[in-house]
This record gives sequence, C-alpha cells and structure tokens, in this order.
Amino acid sequence: DAADCRRAVETVVDAYGGLDALVCNAGIGGEGSLRDLAPETWEGVLRVNLTGVFLVARAAIDELAKRRGAIVTVSSAAGLRASPESLAYASSKAGLVMLTQCIALDHGPEGVRANCICPGWVRTPMADEEMDALAARRGLDRDGAYETSTVDVPLRRPATPEEIAATTAWLLSDEASYVNGAVIPVDGGHTQVDVGTIAFSRSFA
Repeated sequence: DAADCRRAVETVVDAYGGLDALVCNAGIGGEGSLRDLAPETWEGVLRVNLTGVFLVARAAIDELAKRRGAIVTVSSAAGLRASPESLAYASSKAGLVMLTQCIALDHGPEGVRANCICPGWVRTPMADEEMDALAARRGLDRDGAYETSTVDVPLRRPATPEEIAATTAWLLSDEASYVNGAVIPVDGGHTQVDVGTIAFSRSFA
C-alpha cells in the first residue's frame, strides 16, 4: 500500500533523522502453471513481490538520496532460472531483478546504490512449509526434503538466514561502495550448474 510505505519511511526519518538503507525482503509464493494458476493468485504475487518493492523504494528514494544510501532487494534463484509450476513467483522475482537494475541506473548519479541478491533454498519458515509438502509427497521428513532439494547444489545444503543477512549487510556497507546494479546469487552454486551434464560428473553421483 503506497500510503503505508510513505508512513513507514516517515516514521524512520522522524525516529532516526534520516534513512540510510532499504532492504526489500517481503515475498510470497503462489504455485501453478498456466492451466491452474488463478488470475487472483498471479496478481497477488506480483503485488507483493514486485509492486510492493516499487512502492516502498519510491517512498524512500528522496530520503536515501539525501544520505547517499543503498537498497538491497531480495529476489531468488527462481528469478534467474525457471522453476516448475512457479509461473507467478518466478516471473515476479525476475521482474525484481530488472527493477533493481533500473533503480541502480536511474539513481546512481544521486549516490544511491541498488543491488539484488538471489538466494537459493534458505531454511526459513516459508521454505519449511514447502519442504514439509515435498516430504509428504516423497515419504521423507523435513531434513530429508531439504537434502533432496539440494542434492545437485554444489555445496549440498540450503543456506542459513544468517548467510543471506551477511551478504545483505555487506552490500549496504561502505565496503561495497562501488557495487551498484549487481545481481548476486547466494545459492551455494545452484544457478551455476548445467543440469543437462550432471550425470557425467562423478562428484554429483
């Protein structure tokens, strides 16, 4: 909601005297392909995952420019690679990548940096729900579902929330002062794998 976004920014500025950083991490899922994805689900996912970021960044940009601040958006590996029956989610996350790069281009001259991280599987309540559903289908427990989902990821495990937070904190810090418009997978190598060749690698056996 645009008014809520403006109110959030105003609250921070009133409390702290300015705004240095914005992290856009809110997101929802929404399963389905063309035949079974309800238009209402499509619109709801895009509203939260893409339009929501536009609205809060729009509300924050003037204050961020005053402090030469930084934005980090949280997309997904699904924003870089297609995922089964994730039409709305993957499309929204791919759009978020481009939205971030456009912000980086338009507002870089004002000193505002905007970067996007693309996590793979992360052990969060949202991912736990998906793993529980997979576990039920496969006769596994939650840990077994995570193991199954990351079996072809080079690091062979999901990320922790702390690992995603550390990358976010670095992008917001002065140590990343010349990083702008970057799209950074934080996925254990997930998006670097050519799935068509995994069968030929002994290390992936």
